[in-house]
Amino acid sequence: MAESAALVELPTFKGRPGWEFTDLSELDLEVYTPAAVARDGGVGDLWSLEEPELPAGVTVTTDGDVTTVTVARNVVLEQPISLTAVQADSGTLVNQRTRIVVEEGAQAEVWEQFLSAADDLDGIFNITTELEVGDAAHLRYVCGQGLSERSFVFGAQRGTVGRDASLDWVALGFGSRSGHVLMETRLAGEGADARVTGAYATHGRQHIDFDTTQEHAAPNTTSDLAFRGVLQGRSEAVWRGNIIVDPGAQQTDAFQESRNLLLSKKAHADAIPGLEIQANDVRCTHAAAIAQIDPEQLFYLKSRGLKPDVAKRLVIEGFLAELVERFEEGPVREVLGGALERRLGLILDA
Repeated sequence: MAESAALVELPTFKGRPGWEFTDLSELDLEVYTPAAVARDGGVGDLWSLEEPELPAGVTVTTDGDVTTVTVARNVVLEQPISLTAVQADSGTLVNQRTRIVVEEGAQAEVWEQFLSAADDLDGIFNITTELEVGDAAHLRYVCGQGLSERSFVFGAQRGTVGRDASLDWVALGFGSRSGHVLMETRLAGEGADARVTGAYATHGRQHIDFDTTQEHAAPNTTSDLAFRGVLQGRSEAVWRGNIIVDPGAQQTDAFQESRNLLLSKKAHADAIPGLEIQANDVRCTHAAAIAQIDPEQLFYLKSRGLKPDVAKRLVIEGFLAELVERFEEGPVREVLGGALERRLGLILDA
């Protein structure tokens, strides 16, 4: 037995770390031509917001494919800033880099959406996002992609949160054929807090891949991450989440969860939570669940006289409502709830 074992090679990793679940074999970068991003002309806007009148100390500048938002120290922005980036032509690769700086003591809200100019547009959309939240500052950043379901999306997004500051980050993944989005949150200052909420709703053969990190680099920091997905058809979703507690980051309180509702027998989801803890006085927990619709819930609703399709829709809406309720009553909850409801109607009626 020992002699036979010596003849067998040790197993080796054949994939690429972080990309094990996203197949890029059909992606040929050579056929896509670099092109500039457009600012209007998209289809299926995820939301429509009024353009605010920017007060002194708030600037929004665009230089080619780079958009920079700066909110000066102690300035409070009462209305959200709305940003839109559109891929105009098939066969192109576009890059969009967004940098948002909220200086010490300031407060701001920024909504950014990524769209395609046509439902059948074949392209690559590459996203880079930098969020800098200064000491005692607050930023709510809402981003969503409603790209063509023939396109690829790749993203590298990173938020840094200062001392006693807070970041409320929302991500919606509705469109695209396939891709991979990396979301990193670094709690750099003592007392920093981050709340990350993600939602996706897929159908057909779509593939969604989110890779999230909550890094606690200072003591007395908190983070709360919740992702929920609804999958129809033969679509697939991957969520890989990691909580990192650096040495010395005592009194960390971190939580992460991923829950997926499969609407068909051929839909598939992977939820992979992880912990890397290098401090001894912390509280870090995680949860993950993947399930079909509970038949007992459907039976209960149908026994009350509801038609099967109505009962199914109510169960799904209730599943997503728990995510929307993470936000206070008001415009944010209404806009996000409306976006999810429209997307749900699309995938159920397809």
